Amino acid sequence: MRMYTIKNSDLAVMVTAHGAELRSLKDCRTRQEYLWNANPLYWKRTSPVLFPLVGNYKNKEVRYNGRVYSLPQHGFARDMEFDLISLTQNEVWFGLNSNAETLSKYPFPFRLEIGYRLEGRKVNVYWKVINTGKETMYFSIGGHPAFLCPIKNEDRQEEYYIAFDAKDQVVSRMLGDGGLATDEMKTYPLKDGMLRITKDLFDNDALVVEKHQAQQVSLCTPDKKPYVTVTFDAPLFGIWSVPHKEAPFICIEPWYGRCDHEDFKGTLEEREWGNALAASDQFEARYTIEI
Repeated sequence: MRMYTIKNSDLAVMVTAHGAELRSLKDCRTRQEYLWNANPLYWKRTSPVLFPLVGNYKNKEVRYNGRVYSLPQHGFARDMEFDLISLTQNEVWFGLNSNAETLSKYPFPFRLEIGYRLEGRKVNVYWKVINTGKETMYFSIGGHPAFLCPIKNEDRQEEYYIAFDAKDQVVSRMLGDGGLATDEMKTYPLKDGMLRITKDLFDNDALVVEKHQAQQVSLCTPDKKPYVTVTFDAPLFGIWSVPHKEAPFICIEPWYGRCDHEDFKGTLEEREWGNALAASDQFEARYTIEI
């Protein structure tokens, strides 16, 4: 596994070329690790890039131009080897091109570039999607970073909080069979923007929060102090941990796209929250992790 390190006086970050996945985020002074360690006992990943699909197609299939394409949950980029584009002391970039294998699963030629740059106690995560084909490209992309929670071994997760830059509530779309969206919505009241973590919070899978309800989410210690904050412009996001396992991490996931609705019968270009990219055009987005 090819691993690359970027570092400044505050933070040290390790990224693997496999999936261009962030694998470690440490405080240089305290040596505190903030990312989940990918222990397969709970979840074998740390911070996969979700592309060209966030979540699931209905029945794992979608139609485009009269043909049916199949993809696993969250697409294929997280399981592919990226090429190193550039590496400096505080910044690293990776690239992935479509090939015969991807075109058999997903009908569009593309180039995907993923970058990480340190600025003080922040990690900026960059996405670039380039349509290298001759027709409009339809895609989704998202992040899935998993942060230790609790951050101290002696603490209990249910003593911690999730803080949102929303005052009163967040409303989550509920997921049903096959990880598909339903019409059911659940409201989570907030006190001073905070939601107490409970043992059953993820029993029904991820919280799926749509329509720009929040653009900043933090994990907070029992004294309500944030120790990691994710900031994004994405129109929706997920909050997730493994259901029924009390896994010692929580994911904060900025998304440009989500799973199909359980009643969806349309084509690839008709998917909710999907993105359309004209031939030769480029999509760019980023999110920031602050420690």
